Amino acid sequence: MTRAVIFDGFCHVCSAGVRIVKKYPVDPPFDLIPMQSERGRALLVEHGIDPEDPTTFLVLDGDKVLTESDGSIHVMRIIGGIWRVAALARVLPKSWRDWLYRVLARNRYKWFGKRDTCYLP
Repeated sequence: MTRAVIFDGFCHVCSAGVRIVKKYPVDPPFDLIPMQSERGRALLVEHGIDPEDPTTFLVLDGDKVLTESDGSIHVMRIIGGIWRVAALARVLPKSWRDWLYRVLARNRYKWFGKRDTCYLP
């Protein structure tokens, strides 16, 4: 089974999320791929996400392709532990969850800053 998380390597929030995923290994593991890499860009394009202006990250898990809040919730549920609590967010309508996700995504650099170098796990 193929598992991958394609994330913004310049985003502090995304990089922190990837460090959490690394801290809680799963089997099979997620490939952690910066969207700034050649492979990351290709996967974004393949799944209809503009690599020049990504508004989301991409989670691939077997035949599942997930973005926005669904991608976040899926990864947190899979890594387990206290992070499974994130699955409770599914009680909210998807439109609300995704709206909140997009607000964070659009403002991530303004609110949390931007890394000087791309995070490579």
